[in-house]
Parts: sequence; structure tokens; C-alpha cells
Amino acid sequence: MGKITLRNVTKKFGDVAVIPALNLDIENGEFVVFVGPSGCGKSTLLRLIAGLEDTTDGSILIDGADATDTPPAKRGLAMVFQSYALYPHMSVRKNISFPLKMAGVDPAEATRKVDNAAKVLNLTSYLDRKPGQLSGGQRQRVAIGRAIVREPKAFLFDEPLSNLDAALRVNMRLEITELHQTLKTTMIYVTHDQVEAMTMADKIVVLNAGRIEQVGSPLTLYRNPANVFVAGFIGSPKMNLITGPEAEKRGATTIGIRPEHIDLSTTAGEWQGEVGVSEHLGSDTFLHVHVPGMPTLTVRAGGEYGVHHGDRIFLTPQADKMHRFGADGKAM
Repeated sequence: MGKITLRNVTKKFGDVAVIPALNLDIENGEFVVFVGPSGCGKSTLLRLIAGLEDTTDGSILIDGADATDTPPAKRGLAMVFQSYALYPHMSVRKNISFPLKMAGVDPAEATRKVDNAAKVLNLTSYLDRKPGQLSGGQRQRVAIGRAIVREPKAFLFDEPLSNLDAALRVNMRLEITELHQTLKTTMIYVTHDQVEAMTMADKIVVLNAGRIEQVGSPLTLYRNPANVFVAGFIGSPKMNLITGPEAEKRGATTIGIRPEHIDLSTTAGEWQGEVGVSEHLGSDTFLHVHVPGMPTLTVRAGGEYGVHHGDRIFLTPQADKMHRFGADGKAM
């Protein structure tokens, strides 16, 4: 089991509350992603769950038992950090088996667990190598293997892919998601990359200044953002947010429209603008269009869309995909 419950969990450094009173339920077997900008408190919250930081107030329950004051080693959780933290002089096998050795596990049982973890992570042929002989992605898999053999109630990942290049990040993202499908164990994953959040999570927790802005499935947050912050954070490229007369005539303080929900024309449309920078990505082209009286709008077009810098273009937002937000920033 791996249900984790946070009740009025608070963390203060001096007089500064980096995590104001916060409540959250993480169900057994869920893949939950904490996402938000730098400094939003997501890593601090993960460390509170792990027991690496003391809570100032509130309680943390693991499978219904109060673990607020339980030492990290006794919480039954395994953490994978941004740095691999491998022992360079040890083989992959010895690195993975190290926590079992420290726990006094029978050597034959330890060998079985290491072999099983290596099989799951495609590391079997690398067990006799040293970390220096591995790629960054392979080293991160070794760090994950070291967590797997402990058979924890939940895995805690603190930005584990930050040190990898773009291609390896994509591969490891898929591997961790596949791992979750295989193990069916609760996973909590911290990232500032909302693309990782959208592609990996069963449930996303959007944090801002230590507060939860919204909790929901990736598509729920994409389709129905609760407020301007979530609207501007979830989605890549991010939602266009417009204030002023355009919003007011629609009875809102702010309106939002995603780049993929704006129709393009070279002859007629609701808004007229001038093409600025075009980002050609092969399958898609993202146009940055200057419309008088509005911020620069990002519009998604097909990869072969033929316009150039300085061209006149017309934009029409899809009315049923428009988001409206009030003066308090909340969805209307």
C-alpha cells in the first residue's frame, strides 16, 4: 500500500511560511506530479513527505498511520534525487544492492532482488560495470534500481531528469512511466517542466508560493484551468492571456485562448495582426503575431504554413475554446 495524506501541513523557515497549511490526498498506486515555477515549494513538500524536513505544523499519514515524526528510514519510502549519488568505485550490482546490505538482507535474497530490478530497468548486461562507464540515462536507472530493491510503499522523484540532455529526458520520461505501469506503486514526481507533468501524471498538483492552485488530471487542467495562474502555466506553448477591451467586451477581466484554438487566414478574421517570429518545428509552426492593443499572440499552424516575417494575417479565436477569468483571477 502507498496512500499518503497531508493534513494542514505547514513549513516555516523563521517567520516565513514557505508551505502554508496544505491538504492533499495521494491514493495508492497513483502517479502524482508536483509542478510549478522555481521557488514554489514543490521540492520542500516532497522532502516533508520523505521526512528530510521537519513539519512546522500539521500531520503526514502513510497508509493511515501518522508518520509526521517518523524518521525517514522508517517511513517505507524511497527517494530518487536529481544527482545520481552513485558510488564510483562500486559496480552497478553493488550500487543497487547497497541499501539491502545496510539493512542486513540475506545475500541470496539481495541477489534475487537486484537481478529482478536490473531486468525491469534493462540493466542486466551492465551489472559488472562501474558508474563511470555508463551514460547519464543509465546512471539514473541505476539510482532508480537502488530504490526499487527496497520495495517501498512509494517512490519520491525530485527532478530526476534535470541533468540529462533533451533526447535522454524523453527516453527516461517514457521509461519511468512504463516502470509505474509495471510496479503499480505510488509515485510522487517533482518537476518544473509542465510537459513532463502532462505526459507522465495520473494527477497533477499545481503549486504556487507553497499553495495548491489546482489538483486534477492533465486533461482537466488543460481544458478547465481553475484560474489565470494555472491557465498560463499548463500547456506548451502557454495560453494567450488578454486583458483590456477585448476581455471586457466578453464580460471578463482576462480572457485566454490557446495557440491551437486560433484559426488563421490571410484574407479575413476577427483580429488583424503582423507576423513576427516564426518557429518552425517540422510538424508544427508557431507564429508570434503582433496585434494592436494586445500582447504578442502565439498561434499554432501546420508545419508547412507559408507566411513570413512582416506578413499581414487574420486571427479568429474559437469561441467554444475561450476561457474567461474574473477580477479575482478565477475561472468564470
